[in-house]
Amino acid sequence: MKNYMFNFNVLKFFGINTHTGKVLRPLHVRWKFPSPSWVKINTDGATKGYLGLAACGSIFCGSMWEFIGALSMFLDVQTVLAAKFYGVIYALEEAQKLGLTNVRLECDYVLVCAAFTVRINVHWMLRNRWNTYLNYCGKIRFRITHIFREGNVCADKLANLGFIHTKSFHWYNRHPSSLFLKFFIMYHFC
Repeated sequence: MKNYMFNFNVLKFFGINTHTGKVLRPLHVRWKFPSPSWVKINTDGATKGYLGLAACGSIFCGSMWEFIGALSMFLDVQTVLAAKFYGVIYALEEAQKLGLTNVRLECDYVLVCAAFTVRINVHWMLRNRWNTYLNYCGKIRFRITHIFREGNVCADKLANLGFIHTKSFHWYNRHPSSLFLKFFIMYHFC
């Protein structure tokens, strides 16, 4: 349907009432740097289909515009939800290895964010690791927030890089070349 006004007129001609929804105001989505002394971790998971090949990725940024590191990992066959949870688990695992004590995690999946506050039961295959990192979060200054997909493009790009690096975990101490421009635009012009 390319001519919406034509379709509207046809419906009116046949006496079919149309109910248009409210016009939504656009929402400006932007990534913000963390408060001083905090590290922000954006994480994402991706699948090819609801149940299919999966990967996850995360990016670590400091409050002074510094790139701390990033990760991407191929996960084999998973659901979308499992890929998102794995993204958080691997991000928290790296945060613990780095000795981070002030962590702000951002995820674009509301259910994963809710799992920290409501304490829902995660899939049995993830439960032990999930509980380990929930305990870690209880010992540090930790916050989790939801971010819209549009503000999480670097984590999304890293998750998609996980499909390229099949069967392995990759830690980046420098921006991956395919991510550099997105990082520069998203994080320096916000």
